[in-house]
Amino acid sequence: MNAKYAALLVIWPLPALAQGFAGMGTGAEGFAMPAPDPVFDFPADHGAHPDYRIEWWYLTANLDGADGQEYGLQWTLFRFALAPETGEGWSVPQVWMGHAAVTTPTDHYVAERFGRGGIGQAGVAADPFEAWIDDWRLWGPDFGDLQMRATGAEFAYEMQLDAQGPLVFHGADGFSVKSASGQASYYYSQPFYAVEGVLTLPEGEVAVTGSAWLDREWSSQPLSEDQTGWDWFSLSFDSGDKLMGFQLRQTDGTEFTAATWIGPDGTTEAYPDGAFDAEPLGLTEVAGREVPTRWQVTLPDRGVDVTVEAMNGAAWMGVSVPYWEGPVRISGSHGGRGYLEMTGYE
Repeated sequence: MNAKYAALLVIWPLPALAQGFAGMGTGAEGFAMPAPDPVFDFPADHGAHPDYRIEWWYLTANLDGADGQEYGLQWTLFRFALAPETGEGWSVPQVWMGHAAVTTPTDHYVAERFGRGGIGQAGVAADPFEAWIDDWRLWGPDFGDLQMRATGAEFAYEMQLDAQGPLVFHGADGFSVKSASGQASYYYSQPFYAVEGVLTLPEGEVAVTGSAWLDREWSSQPLSEDQTGWDWFSLSFDSGDKLMGFQLRQTDGTEFTAATWIGPDGTTEAYPDGAFDAEPLGLTEVAGREVPTRWQVTLPDRGVDVTVEAMNGAAWMGVSVPYWEGPVRISGSHGGRGYLEMTGYE
């Protein structure tokens, strides 16, 4: 799910905020719209879909350092279209935004970049795969064997990613419904990456290993006008099972939810609205607001009743459209680690 939608505030007029978070409840006349029963075409669908209004390549990682410390890592590239037309050079109506972050138990380092399509500054190629904005890159011979790098004022990282399992598809074979009125996206993930590399922090370099989860999603109007933000969980359990779950908060105080259970072999089961539940247990004051950073997450059909707690409650993304994103630890019926993203907290 992720803060990808937040990117649109950069280009959408401020009055649009009244219609869904960052204007994503507004109409999308002229753009393509997701439809049920999608037929994906790989490797082409790893690349960009400029007929749709917004898209992202969104990677998070839970890492263990050679120094005995845990780390979290984020690398994200967003594409959003200013208009449903084509062009050349500077007239190409595609804007790109990158977010990179490193989280430690005590610090959270963030960087943001913007680029234009059509001039080579940013983009995505499908075969061989390459996603880039300036010198930030995610690339490799295919989607299963990737390298990744990014730099910020206080950090840098170079990582190697090796997929240990298949792609997984959310919702109905990749058609992910986001509201009772039918807004939707195309949504698949590669949640099985093994990662190794080097983080560079103010204290110096540290070798790291761990696991990563990459989300791919595109749409043109994925939210309804009464949805104000979301809480998104990607949880990797010690058993080898995984759970993606999200709730979209609505103006009447209710939530629309969806979830995907992922077995160690990549088999999936999708869960509709109401099956997954996330209830805040504790708040952290960060960036002048209170954000829930400790949750009770349940999926009764799978016997999941866990506490999900931020490794660092201050993992605030102070970017153009701010949000919270950071690594979490899992305890209760299942143990493990994962990532949490939260938007729309004022």
